[in-house]
Amino acid sequence: MSDDYSNSVSDEFEVTHGHFEEKHANLAWRVLDAWRDMGTSTRRLIREDPAEGRLLFYVLMADIVVFLSWTLKTIVMPMPDIPVPAVTSLVLIGTLMMRTALMYVLAAGCGFTLKLFGGKGSWRDTRAGVFWGALVAAPFSLLASLITVALAIWGVSGGGEPWYVVPLYWGSLIPFVFFISHGLAEAHQMKAPPIFMVMSILATLAVFIGLAISPDLSAY
Repeated sequence: MSDDYSNSVSDEFEVTHGHFEEKHANLAWRVLDAWRDMGTSTRRLIREDPAEGRLLFYVLMADIVVFLSWTLKTIVMPMPDIPVPAVTSLVLIGTLMMRTALMYVLAAGCGFTLKLFGGKGSWRDTRAGVFWGALVAAPFSLLASLITVALAIWGVSGGGEPWYVVPLYWGSLIPFVFFISHGLAEAHQMKAPPIFMVMSILATLAVFIGLAISPDLSAY
């Protein structure tokens, strides 16, 4: 196991109750490192023993990026009969409150399930893997939204509902599942492909159930 960061560990860091590794400490660098190797990046975070406030910060940062992506699409392709400010307010409440709570539920469910199959990660390790994975994947959601907005502005639709909305949504969902599954695999010292496969199936089922319940929101 490569330990490129071992020589950059500082003494007790004030913001956490663990230590802080100074190499590539900037958040942008950390995200780039995670894109290259999510396992090593998650291992580094767990080794730093982050406080709950830091993990919550990662979730809220991911929420804000998701909020921005949904807001961009809503402004360019507004929902019929619903004012844009009302939609924006609902999305903001949903992302900062409901999505944050759901991330804790997701971490608890994944941690409990992986424990049944021999997972060795603690509750904190599980949260670190899930929350960090969510933040690392969030820029892909924003990228998909920017592409959707650009195509809408250029008038690419083909008539009726734009054909590219659903493929771009699925494309942004793949990194979300990928990075979280790899974060969980590192946290619980398990292989990532089986976790990714199961999470992909569950995410697919969840999306289809959501579309069946709210078909009018399928373009969002």
